[in-house]
Amino acid sequence: MKEDQEILQQFSTDTGQVKAFEWLLEKYQKPVYWHVRRILISHDDADDVTQNTFIKIWKSLSQFKQESKLYTWIYRIATNESINFINQRKQHQSLEFIESEMLNHLTASNYFDGNDIQRKLQEAILTLPEKQRLVFNLKYFENMKYEEMSEVLETSVGALKASYHLAVKKLSHLFTNEAALKK
Repeated sequence: MKEDQEILQQFSTDTGQVKAFEWLLEKYQKPVYWHVRRILISHDDADDVTQNTFIKIWKSLSQFKQESKLYTWIYRIATNESINFINQRKQHQSLEFIESEMLNHLTASNYFDGNDIQRKLQEAILTLPEKQRLVFNLKYFENMKYEEMSEVLETSVGALKASYHLAVKKLSHLFTNEAALKK
């Protein structure tokens, strides 16, 4: 797999842009899809937003200033595209309807191959506020450092740590209460 610097160098040549973009897709398409999928839950929505993300990357890559890492820049675009998608849906549907639909997609999805515990974790994550859900997904599933998250979400490290702490606390509380109810 090609290194980011090699991708960027290849993209900077007139004849190498297509090849460089193929390398970029090979390296980032799957992780970006799963990042978007964790935000949107629906495979079809995640597929559409991932495609839009890479179209935007293609159009903008020549202006990438390399002030951040390539992957944080890509994740910022993917995150913003996901949030924009949700916000566009909010204009036509209530937030409660959207969250209910996301939960239905999770439980009925042919693409979800996880076990019962994974499904319950995803259902619990859906109960978190949007920002806490984003931070939790980036930290827990992608093992992203707070400094990198700060670049992706354009938020302070302290605020991200607080959001993650609150998310973990809420999830822990949900699972503790569920376990207590089963006794």
